[in-house]
Amino acid sequence: MSERTVLPPRRTGELSHLLSALNDTAGGAQPALVARDGSRIELPDELFEVLQDVATALSQGMAITVAPQHTVLTTSETAELLGVSRPTVVRLLESGEIPYEQPGRHRRLRLADVLAYQQRRRRSRAAGLDEMVHESEEDGIYDLPDDAVTQRSSDLSRED
Repeated sequence: MSERTVLPPRRTGELSHLLSALNDTAGGAQPALVARDGSRIELPDELFEVLQDVATALSQGMAITVAPQHTVLTTSETAELLGVSRPTVVRLLESGEIPYEQPGRHRRLRLADVLAYQQRRRRSRAAGLDEMVHESEEDGIYDLPDDAVTQRSSDLSRED
């Protein structure tokens, strides 16, 4: 299976019935699909949640990309996922930032560990930006001088 992008239907309102059925929690029965031959196949919770997410996004006019992921990644796959070079991934592994196993010559990383690192990195960046804004505000970088005249851009267009 390869990566696949699905565009929303032209009339997203057609998904409202499906979305209602997927979001209906009354009854508590195990979600299931009915096959073409009429047989009932129970869905694992993970697959059902993915179907809910897909139906919701499509009903809001968004496209969906389905990309299978191995649960164990190579350093090259990890580099592609993180948007960094393979040597950078190797440095992260050797510094202990991301755990890995090395059963033979090649390092193997769990997808969950890579995603956890990615989330930590995002939080760290956000915290750094928050700190920069806080320090800038304390230093008065955003303060205007007392004699400053402010004018909206919409006011400027009226002067023409």
